[in-house]
Amino acid sequence: MQGTRFRLFPQPRFLEDFQEPETVFVSSPAGTLQPGPADERMYTIFPIGKPRPYGIAPGPADRGDVLAPPWTGDAHPPAMPDADGHFDYLEPGTEQFEAAHLFGTVRFVLDIWEDYFGRQIPWHSARHYDRLELTILPSLENAYSGYGFLEMGGDRKHGGYKPFSLNFDVIAHEVGHAIIYSEVGVPDPENATGEYFGFHESAADLVALVSSLHFNSLVDHLLDNTRGNLYRLSTITGMAELSGNKQIRIAANDVRLSKFAEGWIKEHKLSQPLTGAFFDILVDIFHECLLDYGCISPEMEDLSDKLLATPDYAPVMQELFDQAYEVQPENFKLALIDARDILGTYLADTWQKLDRNDLNFVDVARAFEQVDRSHTNGRFQKLIRGNFDLRDIGWVEVGPQLEPLQKDSHANSVRTLMPLD
Repeated sequence: MQGTRFRLFPQPRFLEDFQEPETVFVSSPAGTLQPGPADERMYTIFPIGKPRPYGIAPGPADRGDVLAPPWTGDAHPPAMPDADGHFDYLEPGTEQFEAAHLFGTVRFVLDIWEDYFGRQIPWHSARHYDRLELTILPSLENAYSGYGFLEMGGDRKHGGYKPFSLNFDVIAHEVGHAIIYSEVGVPDPENATGEYFGFHESAADLVALVSSLHFNSLVDHLLDNTRGNLYRLSTITGMAELSGNKQIRIAANDVRLSKFAEGWIKEHKLSQPLTGAFFDILVDIFHECLLDYGCISPEMEDLSDKLLATPDYAPVMQELFDQAYEVQPENFKLALIDARDILGTYLADTWQKLDRNDLNFVDVARAFEQVDRSHTNGRFQKLIRGNFDLRDIGWVEVGPQLEPLQKDSHANSVRTLMPLD
């Protein structure tokens, strides 16, 4: 049976090249989704009059009060499926499109990662909640994946209100947190390391990055603009973009773990060496796949490795990529899709090997290497180990936490709240 159609923005619509949503199919058979949208795993609601986000009340007058799902107050009318069970008829600019975009994105990302895991990914709140509540709260200047809910606010810091419910990267990032809490677990507070929280942010970014590469229009746009030279700053490397030149995190970075040998303050910063290592691994696997398809020569691949991080890389390699891409654009696309799926599969297998307590980046690196040995007998072992070494992972220990976690910390948020019972 055919899946259900939604229209999703691969990147924020204020970016010139992504002002129109792309039609995608999710795995839910057409006609099975309920108004909301909703299914047996989650439901979407756009509350009216919700006083604050889910979690513990911040004010002194009601400190200690906890607001938790389900929302039972007033709500905007739900998004309705059309006569054939699809939601792609909805137009941007309505509460119903926003709700459908949120649900469709979560379902789309889950489909991708459940395929990589080879099974259904349970919610970590399944003990108390049969379904996850997907909630839109415009007054919230953040986005959270918590116990029994995923709540989307918006950005007001960069010129006008931009709802996170229409931002694929932000939603996918939050789904990434939910996946890690389910598959790796919420650590005992006494045994949680800074690297666990840095790993969490990195994994969530990687879920968003890999998921975004499942949009046909984004892959085409990426390759047309880079000609296969993924180290050229491009759409793929900006996670959760808030404007044309402002990004929360950059996947293609040169941050090394030695930067945190004396200590760390923000887990978002601490995540960068791990995310950067995995981005470099993605690029190197892509190059190996290009070799498999005969798109580049071994000499070109070797030259890329030698010139990396030198001033000569951009002018020399871009010309070579331009020439090679012009000959075999379709095989470049197939190679990138192969690299995407190799990384996604390896990450899913890696996360299932990790221990939530006392977790560090070395654990992640060694588990990833083990996964490569089990899948390919170590075909990518050299490039994997080389990229982790370049980030000092396995060579440098992260120092202590230097300041208390701030209110913008996701490690110190409603994400980590668990019921005492």
